Amino acid sequence: MNHQPPGPPDATSPDSRSGATRADGGGAPAAVRVTLPGAWGALLFACLSFTPSLLPRGGILQGVISGILAAIGYGLGVTAAWVWRAFADRGRRTARRRAWRLFLVAGLVLFGTAFGFGQYWQHQIRRLVGVTDYSLLQTVLSPLIAFALFCVILPAARGVRRLYRRLVRLLRRWTGEQAAKAVGGVLVVAAAYLVFSGVLVDGLVAAANQAFSLRDTQTAEGVRRPTTALRSGSPGSSVPWDSLGREGRTFVAGGPSAAEISRFTGRRAAEPVRAYAGLQTADDTESRAARAVADLRRAGGFKRRNLLVVTTTGSGWVDPAAVDTFEHLTGGAAATVSLQYSYLPSWMSYLVDRSKAGEAGRELFDAVFDAWSKLPAGERPRLYVAGESLGSFGGEAAFSGEYDLRNRTAGALFAGPPNFNTLFRRFSDHREPGSPEVQPVHKNGRTVRFATAPAVNIPPSHAPWRGTRVLYLLHASDPIVWWGPRLLYDEPDWIGEAPGHDVLRSMFWVPFVTFWQVTADLPFATAVPDGHGHTYKADFVDGWNAVLRPPGIGERDLARLRDIISRKLTG
Repeated sequence: MNHQPPGPPDATSPDSRSGATRADGGGAPAAVRVTLPGAWGALLFACLSFTPSLLPRGGILQGVISGILAAIGYGLGVTAAWVWRAFADRGRRTARRRAWRLFLVAGLVLFGTAFGFGQYWQHQIRRLVGVTDYSLLQTVLSPLIAFALFCVILPAARGVRRLYRRLVRLLRRWTGEQAAKAVGGVLVVAAAYLVFSGVLVDGLVAAANQAFSLRDTQTAEGVRRPTTALRSGSPGSSVPWDSLGREGRTFVAGGPSAAEISRFTGRRAAEPVRAYAGLQTADDTESRAARAVADLRRAGGFKRRNLLVVTTTGSGWVDPAAVDTFEHLTGGAAATVSLQYSYLPSWMSYLVDRSKAGEAGRELFDAVFDAWSKLPAGERPRLYVAGESLGSFGGEAAFSGEYDLRNRTAGALFAGPPNFNTLFRRFSDHREPGSPEVQPVHKNGRTVRFATAPAVNIPPSHAPWRGTRVLYLLHASDPIVWWGPRLLYDEPDWIGEAPGHDVLRSMFWVPFVTFWQVTADLPFATAVPDGHGHTYKADFVDGWNAVLRPPGIGERDLARLRDIISRKLTG
């Protein structure tokens, strides 16, 4: 028996280094040569990659996920074989050709079966969320994409391993064997982290920030500078039009007119106030908040019956469905204030700009609340808070908990809260026994409630909901809500419980696999019809109706408003 030196082996052995052909790698170059345990691990994880997740996956995306998971499976297979040999106290053995032939036959059968089941599951998911797009060509190409990506990742990982071994040999000149291995491992991990975070991530973020800052200077097609003094950026505003940014200009120039609101309510309506500050309005967040509040006061925002503080998503975007609905249901007796804190689009800000979102939410609400609290008690407007996605994280950041929300606001509406939201996680984790994670019940719903379909039910429907109402809108199929690093190693409750109405019952958790599948769902979370994934449009109508409790609004009115919001946003 040929005992090898300790350490996780792979395809590089004395045989392969001398150029000999081995049964476990053939005559392939060392960079792509594989071992049998690793190949079995890669096959297993590639097959598991076809299991269902939250949203439909196209062929290209499926290929990427399969390639990543195959590489992870290969590494786990190699590591498992090394651990087994260490316990068995034996060296590495060359796999026989018969074992490789068995692997190839089993691989074709298993992969083909997994591929077939994967297409069936994807068809079911598309039906659940109403997606009709499908590319047969991409589906056929997905295994090739997976193989190509696997062949890129494997040599890269081996390059890191070779660097580690060379570093260990160098360190042996000054230290012992074990110390060299430990120090070498720490140095390689630290170097990889610094390269990834300091060079790749920071470089990409800087490049993206530069690119999107140029886009921020542009104005969307059809957007015109408002002439009414009720809007920031207007001729009478203290906030220059050019400083608002692309999304800020769209926000202040949009929204329903007094005539449109009047047609909905059947009563005379006022034109809503909209105040905003962009990144170019002031140098820091506190100053931008002060400028936005000053312009809100100038426009008469504090004299309206309802005042809404909105934390934007990354690029400064405010969902028109949220604000337009608020303005319709309040009969135009509303003012909304917001500010921009980043140039980056929402999905990038979600990963790198969390602290900026939290700071923006706190500074803006504190500035509004300071001015609001100084008004005579009988002249204060009802104060509301809203945010979607990363905006909900910023909106939450101004409050310490349920009592703080209840004491300082008349209500709040948060849509699609990311899994890292502090209050959302606290309310959900401390839900009442028996209530599912996809629709938890907190403190019998006395202040905070959750709804996956607010038009149908906002539990607990039997319990009173007095005073301030805080409502979270979340879809069972929204990866933004459910994604988190813990998916790598810990099964969440929402997978083990009965699934939501638009999630397959056959979805199950697998270590590593589910994390990468839900990660792949993130970029396409808004590319699904309304009411699924991270798309909240009509839900705002029923959500705001529950929070505001506007008098004289019935089911027929809500149905009309849903239609108004839908047609306006899609037309």
